[in-house]
Amino acid sequence: MNILLVEDEPSLRSGVADLLSAAGHTVEAVGDGLSACGRAMTSDVNLVLLDLTLPDLDGMEVCRRLRNGRPGLLIMMLTARDREEDKVSGLLTGADDYMTKPFGARELLARIEAMSRRTRPELNGPERIEVDGCVLDLGRCEAAREGKSIPLTAREARILRLLYINRARALSRGELLEQAWGASARLQTRTVDMTIANLRQKIETNVTLPRIVTTVKGVGYAWGAAC
Repeated sequence: MNILLVEDEPSLRSGVADLLSAAGHTVEAVGDGLSACGRAMTSDVNLVLLDLTLPDLDGMEVCRRLRNGRPGLLIMMLTARDREEDKVSGLLTGADDYMTKPFGARELLARIEAMSRRTRPELNGPERIEVDGCVLDLGRCEAAREGKSIPLTAREARILRLLYINRARALSRGELLEQAWGASARLQTRTVDMTIANLRQKIETNVTLPRIVTTVKGVGYAWGAAC
């Protein structure tokens, strides 16, 4: 993968860059948020490893800018902030994964490989779906309603794809965690609920009576009957 490493501590930045290069990845490393935004928006980077404590822009703001500018870009937060609220906030801001320091080299490489696999087109199904007045362009990670373009994160697009190709049944929160976040994700099932709530705010006309992503009590979530 083409990886942009954003880390302000020089020795850690150098060590992680060497680790990734030895594993066969192409790595560029920067030490501040503004440089990260500039490089990620103008290069062929497909994964950003992002520290949160940076000298200019906070990592959360960097994540917001990158997610708005490049919805399909993979972002992994790599930070010492280990509180659950920080992890949830990072994921809801748009990160695809969240890993806390200190971390093991093997786990980091395994998570990167898992993220790489999730970008491959292993899921069958259409790239473009029209449902309930909303156009979902899953390949471009965006939706459109009434002529207004709505950016989706790569994970939100994957959740929609999973629900669509499994539309004959409901998917449990555990299944969504495993398939959309990766089997190694150390997250609680309420992370799924919060992500679905954000997704509904984007694509549904009535979040209390959703027609695209519906809740199946006692099970999880399903593709709505409106298709």
